[in-house]
Amino acid sequence: MSGLCSSSMRSTQTVLLILAATVASGLLFVNVYTSMVDAANWGRDVPASIVAAREYFSVANPGTFFRIFSPVNQVLALLAAVTAWWAPKGTFSICLAALVLSVSVDIFTFAYFYPRNEIMFVAPIENVDAIRTALSGWRSMNWVRSGMIVVIVALDYLALIKVVNGE
Repeated sequence: MSGLCSSSMRSTQTVLLILAATVASGLLFVNVYTSMVDAANWGRDVPASIVAAREYFSVANPGTFFRIFSPVNQVLALLAAVTAWWAPKGTFSICLAALVLSVSVDIFTFAYFYPRNEIMFVAPIENVDAIRTALSGWRSMNWVRSGMIVVIVALDYLALIKVVNGE
């Protein structure tokens, strides 16, 4: 019976870690896309390019995606950490690190990116220099945020390897 339970738990851990790695990878690629495509267009001809972005985002914006999949990522990271308590040695710590980093990315987003998004996409276009400054900071720090997500993906896969190999 304990072999069946162990096999069932390992299967659950494996599925959760595959889902966590998949969702985190999706977040990473959408984040990189936003840096490479959207942000390049936003800064093309400020303020006209910002006006065009505001019009384009009138129905949905990148936040529409991230407000769904970032919490999903955190829930999967939490479930992976909970089930990793019974996983091979060190797996729980890896999953806990992925969870903490997932929450940290959102804290970083709310603290750093939301104020800049407000300047670029919501506030009246009165100070073009403020928009350019916000955009410049947004561009460089989004690569930092992408780097944080790369670490989450790597941690998810490392934990998955440990579970699958029973290390």
